[in-house]
Amino acid sequence: MAGEVAIVTGAGSGIGRAIARRLARDGMKVIVADIAGQAAAAVADAITAEGHAAKAVEGDVSREQDVAAIVAAARETFGECDVLVNNAGIVHQAKFIDLTPADFDRMLAVHVRGTFLCTHAVLGPMLAKRRGVIVNIASQLGQIGGVELVHYSAAKAAIIGLTKSLAREVSAQGVRVNAIAPGPINTPLVMAISEDWRKAKARELPLGRFGEPEEVASAVAFIASDEAALFVGQTLGPNSGDVML
Repeated sequence: MAGEVAIVTGAGSGIGRAIARRLARDGMKVIVADIAGQAAAAVADAITAEGHAAKAVEGDVSREQDVAAIVAAARETFGECDVLVNNAGIVHQAKFIDLTPADFDRMLAVHVRGTFLCTHAVLGPMLAKRRGVIVNIASQLGQIGGVELVHYSAAKAAIIGLTKSLAREVSAQGVRVNAIAPGPINTPLVMAISEDWRKAKARELPLGRFGEPEEVASAVAFIASDEAALFVGQTLGPNSGDVML
C-alpha cells in the first residue's frame, strides 16, 4: 500500500478519521474529504504531524461538483486514486410514520448517491490501469434493519447491493469492490442516537460492547491491501456479533 493514493470521505471524525489515519500510517497518501472543512483540516494536520502525506478537501458527496473537486484535488496533489473509501454518512432517528420525504431523500442522497458519485468519478482511471480498490462503508442495519432507522437501514442495504453488483462488473478488470458493515461503533454519529436505543442495542450484542473506530479501520486496511486479493463483492462484519454469516 505504500505510496498509493487514498480518498476517504467523511474523514473529519469517527470511523472516517480512524480510516484516514490508519491508511496514512500504512504508507498511503490520503485525501481527507469531509463536508466539515475545519474537521477535515484538523485530521490532515494530525496526519502530517506524524510525518505522513495528507490533504484536506471540503465537499458534500451528494453534490456532483463537490465530488469532482475532491477527485481533482487528489489527482493534482498526489496522483490518481488507488483506493476509495466511501465512508461519508449521516444518521437520523425517527419512527417511520414521522419520516418526511425530505428526511428519506437526504439519507439516500448522502449514502447512496454519494457512493455512486465518488465511485463513478474514480472508476475510469482505475479501469484504465487495471488496478484499484473501492471500499464502501455500509452497516449491519443494512442486513438486519433497525427500529426508528428505516431510511438509514434502506440506504445501507442499497450500498451492499451496489457493492455486489459493481464487483461482478469490474473485478475481472482489476478493480476490487467490497463493503464493510460495522455494528454500533463509539462515534459521534452513534452518540446522536438516543441513549435508550444504545443501551438496548448493547444488550443484544454477543460481544457485549460497541466497537471502536480503530477496529473498523483495521478491517478497511486489510480489505484494501493486496493480502485481500480474493475478497470480491464481500461484506465484512466488524459488528460485535450482531450479524453472523
